[in-house]
Amino acid sequence: MTDKKSSLNGSRPRAAAEAGRRGPMREFSRSLPMSLLRAREAVMRQFRPSLRHHGLTEQQWRILRALTSVEAVEVTDLARLAFLLGPSLSRILRDLEARGLIERRSAEADLRRGVVSISPKGLKLIEAVAPTSEAIYAAITKRYGVRKLAELQAMLGALEESLAGLSGAEEE
Repeated sequence: MTDKKSSLNGSRPRAAAEAGRRGPMREFSRSLPMSLLRAREAVMRQFRPSLRHHGLTEQQWRILRALTSVEAVEVTDLARLAFLLGPSLSRILRDLEARGLIERRSAEADLRRGVVSISPKGLKLIEAVAPTSEAIYAAITKRYGVRKLAELQAMLGALEESLAGLSGAEEE
């Protein structure tokens, strides 16, 4: 309960205090970026044990998976494809190359540009991880539902497409 004394000493009811801290924005937990991050974390929690078992980080796996979708790709394009920043990508590529999982060469048109492709050893690793990965997908699909998962992927694709034309505050 509020009375004149509590108002004078600066204490407010809890709801008012929380609303004051929140300001003019929606609740932190209800923000779209946080909802997407929580969902991503829930999904990745399923895949991490398998990746660790095969000696891979999430980022390394993302790069290898991206490389399976192309014959070869320039490093700058791979960064965009795998949603990684250049400095992180350089370090990860160095590690993957040292393990023999990728091959690097200079672009024919511009020797300053690097081109990356997955190596035969990298493809073998993908083949080793694939059954577990597909089993995890099957478990997620069974738990969440085929239709709901397809709808979610369609909605996420539509969201991405609809936001593509907007310029962000921080263009990369």
